[in-house]
Amino acid sequence: MAEKGERTKKQPRIEAATLDIQEKLVHLNRVAKTVKGGRTMRFSALMVVGDGNGHVGYGMGKAAEVPDAIRKGIDAAKKNMITVPMVNTSIPHEIIGEYGAGRVLLKPAAQGTGVIAGGPARAVLEAAGIRDIRTKCLRSNNPKNVVAATIEGLASLKSVEEVAQLRGKKPEDILG
Repeated sequence: MAEKGERTKKQPRIEAATLDIQEKLVHLNRVAKTVKGGRTMRFSALMVVGDGNGHVGYGMGKAAEVPDAIRKGIDAAKKNMITVPMVNTSIPHEIIGEYGAGRVLLKPAAQGTGVIAGGPARAVLEAAGIRDIRTKCLRSNNPKNVVAATIEGLASLKSVEEVAQLRGKKPEDILG
């Protein structure tokens, strides 16, 4: 299993500047530190970015002001984008993504089903451009863990071509 912040698959870095990126704020958290002069407020923003065409990433930004936290989160999300293998408008196969205490079950669905997912997972899937999928959060419902587990699951997906290459067969042989 990968450590926090590491990529499981060695994918080439995606240049976010070349893509038409859409940004989504998944969760905004306000924290307060009590000091001698009173409380100092800070904000953390969990952001998801994607092009709606198979590229998605997430990032966390922390700052004293909300707009700065959002900007930092977007920058972090653009740095760790992944490519998602897709079959039409869904995913190639069922998988469980894990991150920390979060587990997310991702199941492909027939065309026209829509995105059946909770808030944080829905944001990731819509940003990636997946239109037909069923998901279920199995353990933690902490937004950061759910988003990271969803991204982990999507990064672990293998297309028919990748599986065929690993097995030394042709894609037609695998599909039957």
